Amino acid sequence: MLPYVIEGIIIVVVCALIGIILFSNYKKNVESTIGNAQDKAREIIDEALKTAETKKRESLLEVKEESIKAKNELDKEIKERRAEAQRYERRVQQKEESIDKKSDAIEKKEAGLIKREEELAKQKDAIARLNEERVQELERISGLTSEQAKEYLLKIVEDEVKHETAVMIKELESRAKEEADKKAKEYVVTAIQKCAADHVSETAISVVQLPNDEMKGRIIGREGRNIRTLETLTGVELIIDDTPEAVILSGFDPIRREVARIALEKLIVDGRIHPARIEEMVEKAQKEVEVMIKEEGESATLEVGVHGIHPELVKLLGKMKFRTSYGQNALKHSIEVAHLTGLLAAEMGLDVRMAKRAGLLHDIGKAVDHEMEGSHIQLGAELCRKYKESAIVINAVESHHGDVEAQSLIACLVQAADTISAARPGARRETLETYTTRLKQLEEITNNFKGVDKSFAIQAGREVRVMVVPEQINDSDMILLARDISKQIEDELEYPGQIKVNVIRESRVVDYAK
Repeated sequence: MLPYVIEGIIIVVVCALIGIILFSNYKKNVESTIGNAQDKAREIIDEALKTAETKKRESLLEVKEESIKAKNELDKEIKERRAEAQRYERRVQQKEESIDKKSDAIEKKEAGLIKREEELAKQKDAIARLNEERVQELERISGLTSEQAKEYLLKIVEDEVKHETAVMIKELESRAKEEADKKAKEYVVTAIQKCAADHVSETAISVVQLPNDEMKGRIIGREGRNIRTLETLTGVELIIDDTPEAVILSGFDPIRREVARIALEKLIVDGRIHPARIEEMVEKAQKEVEVMIKEEGESATLEVGVHGIHPELVKLLGKMKFRTSYGQNALKHSIEVAHLTGLLAAEMGLDVRMAKRAGLLHDIGKAVDHEMEGSHIQLGAELCRKYKESAIVINAVESHHGDVEAQSLIACLVQAADTISAARPGARRETLETYTTRLKQLEEITNNFKGVDKSFAIQAGREVRVMVVPEQINDSDMILLARDISKQIEDELEYPGQIKVNVIRESRVVDYAK
């Protein structure tokens, strides 16, 4: 509205100025035209005022319309918010009503549960009374107290569990044996096929061929001085009998026997046989045997492919060439065990070099067991410790006969390879005394078990048949008895191969027709 007023004032000023200019320019016509100019000025002023008033009213109307519009929008927004608040209030009210209903239902359930617990308690008391009455009635009818009945039931359950345990053990053992036998046979057959060794049983004598029978007299010498000198220096007995063109050297020490053989052959070739020459030849033979021992040890390590063994252990390996066990050459046996152990280790994905090393050194104690006290296992373990062998090798030496528990798969493979090598047909032979002693011990072990009537060791000690008392041992007990006997035989006896334990239970009923 104000701009319109200002516009009107401006118009008025402009008109006044125009009048003044007209007045100054037209002095002559002032008087005649002044009246018209004033009228026009008034008209212009009136028109300007009217226009200003109109503009003012229009502005007021626009402001009023805008305020009405803003008020309407505000009222609309207030109504919407009020409606939203009412909806929210209704939802809250509905939720409160729902919660109240749930609370009432929970209270009703709690009341029902309390009532049910009371009923259950009453039923429990009634059942307890009935159970007590039932037990008393059962005791009266059976003539047994509850403790006696409990013992009877426990005995029945124990027998059932024992039977089921025996059946389960039998099934598991059968399954495990099938799988183990299958794998073991594959590995062992593969190893044996790859390692076929010759076996020659060695004796305690050596034979030296002579060019003629006249040489026997020269070996004996005047009044037997030559033969006495040779026997004294070598520790070997010379047997000169009617055997044509041959002298027999007898002695249980293979090294001494070899020294005597080499010395005697040199004397025969040389032809000069007298005490001084005999002493010289024996000394040379001893040096040759020492060199031979070292070469045999080195040859064994090269053949097996094991390097880095201490020189003293290599020397002891060479000495094993002149050592036998049940007629089997100890060095050849060790080489064969090393090959077999390496082949088995390769089949199972183990360290082949370490397996061969353990197999080669497993009987190293036999090189000194006739010179020092202790078993070849103890002596072998001490030697391996002395010359800084690994713990795996030491454990394999200690455990290859089961004296110590095997702590690695390689030690177990050495046991298996040792058994394979010893059990080959013709590899070993036993003395009659050892054989009979083992059979006697086998029968004594089985006879010591409760319920055993008698036992018989058959098939050269490869099988033991155990006859049990049928009233004391049932079918389930037989399985456990066979297992216990096998375990005790493994712990107390040393034997090649395996021993079959055959438990037999026989029931007989005898009657007479009269």
